Amino acid sequence: MLHPSYSDLMKVVNSEVEPGEAKVVNSRYSIVMATSKRARQIISGEEPFVDGDINKPLSLAVEELNQGRIKILGDEE
Repeated sequence: MLHPSYSDLMKVVNSEVEPGEAKVVNSRYSIVMATSKRARQIISGEEPFVDGDINKPLSLAVEELNQGRIKILGDEE
């Protein structure tokens, strides 16, 4: 099982959305795409934004998203 869950990650990403505005993330697909893109950046040499004993790039990307260190931008941004 993935920890944190997809629903937890979607709550973190959409936490700054004002009531009545469109959510940034509406599906698991957006979470998967964002974390995989960030994992590829880490693999290519970018420094992770979180500290710890996490070694896998995808796990690092998920933790960065969970801690709010990376943002998923909407189409307009």
